[in-house]
Amino acid sequence: MNELVYPRERSLGAITLVLGILIWIALIVGTFGGALVILLLGYIAYLFAQSALIAHIKGNGVELTETQFPDLYAQFNDCCARLQLIIRPQANILNGNGGLNAFATQFLGTQYVVLMSDVVDAMDQHTDGVRFYIGHELGHLRMKHLAFGHLLRWPALWLPLLGAAYSRARESTCDRHGLACSNSPEAAARALVVLSAGVERWQKLDLNAYLQQAKHGTGFWMSFHELIAGYPWLTKRAARILNPDEQVPRRNIFAYLLAVFIPYAGRLGGGFALLMMVYVIGLLAAIAIPAYHDYTVTAKLEQSVLQSQGARQNLSEYYIANQQTPASLEAAGIASSQADGSVLQLNPTNMELTVSNKHGALVFIPSQDKQGHISWSCTNGEGVKPAQLPPACRRLNQ
Repeated sequence: MNELVYPRERSLGAITLVLGILIWIALIVGTFGGALVILLLGYIAYLFAQSALIAHIKGNGVELTETQFPDLYAQFNDCCARLQLIIRPQANILNGNGGLNAFATQFLGTQYVVLMSDVVDAMDQHTDGVRFYIGHELGHLRMKHLAFGHLLRWPALWLPLLGAAYSRARESTCDRHGLACSNSPEAAARALVVLSAGVERWQKLDLNAYLQQAKHGTGFWMSFHELIAGYPWLTKRAARILNPDEQVPRRNIFAYLLAVFIPYAGRLGGGFALLMMVYVIGLLAAIAIPAYHDYTVTAKLEQSVLQSQGARQNLSEYYIANQQTPASLEAAGIASSQADGSVLQLNPTNMELTVSNKHGALVFIPSQDKQGHISWSCTNGEGVKPAQLPPACRRLNQ
């Protein structure tokens, strides 16, 4: 059954899995476990949303059984047998409201395949048609595209080019599963092009002429929008169904240069991904710019602490020798300015020393122990936030 797996899915799946695990580890470590809380909240939200979907399917759909649409049920079982599925999902038909589609899902260990009624009606004149849709969705379940591995990959799937490429590879794999359930490649391809031509016109569609449209995929904008999308163009999918080894036209190489800047946002589309990228960049800037400013201030104040060490030592020696605070810095033999441009000010009442530069001020406060030794503590003064206190200042406070 290995031939049912599109070759690039294995390599892209391994890459996204490794990157996803590494990103999760970085998030958990970097947030001191906060990411686990977010993950738990996300799972609870998923649980409620998925339970609503399953309830809607069970409450409004039609479950395929031996007595309910036995022809479709027989096709479904035959497809499961061809794909060697031991545990068979529940199959349902749901009103498509004009939508031509099918999907697979799972909830608390139970798997479901849902066929939209419009797809089933469109295939009424194509006895082999619905098999392709059944096989495609069973492919998602057989390959565990909806399992725990998807959660592990999730952070990496947002990466430009990579996430979309992996999604397209998965769809190509599932198309092969759909082909395996069909009785001929042409039958499978004609079932697929219903998504293009619609309920009625697909029967009159010239399949060869349709496949020729794949050449449009070499254009810049066609290539760009496919690179940021989770599905290959239908013309390419149909071509590969007819011939799995078909070499479809290559994409425009310059489209990669633009697509590399667009995160993959799944069915939300490239526009949403671009907005998300702008939002993330703005958020990072809002965090990084103040953080960089604090880092710069801290580095400059660190120099002030080191440069003023001699002044504090002189003040300590003066007090011990005279048992009183000096009336001025000059009285203690201390210059009022430092080599780094800092300005020193002395409070003669309590011998507090203020060291100021263009980034703000640090205040050094003396204290005397029982043995008569003078020690200094450090606090932030005007223009300096507590978070900007340099490490040397914190060490003084210990």
